[in-house]
Amino acid sequence: MSEAPSTVTVTILGKEYQVACPADEVDALTKAARFLDDQMEMIRSSGKVVGLDRVAVMAALNITNDYLSGQTALTETKSAVSDRIASLSDKVGNALAQHKQPEL
Repeated sequence: MSEAPSTVTVTILGKEYQVACPADEVDALTKAARFLDDQMEMIRSSGKVVGLDRVAVMAALNITNDYLSGQTALTETKSAVSDRIASLSDKVGNALAQHKQPEL
């Protein structure tokens, strides 16, 4: 269960933002803000994107693309693991059936 919300100050591209956050999620929020700040700073320093709003949108698109790629990979991995488990379960079942002792 989440603790009572607290207000956390995060800094992104030199601007401070007050964000309400459950007390037990402050570390995660701080880490996310640092990650976003790093991504936005990298985009801004490339010189290819001008304007804070455009930098923010590009960072959001990059982060979203990475997230969705990770989700696709995770889904594929889960499917492969499930298939492998089913295959191994079938092999174990067949092996047990072949070595079943006759009832007396």
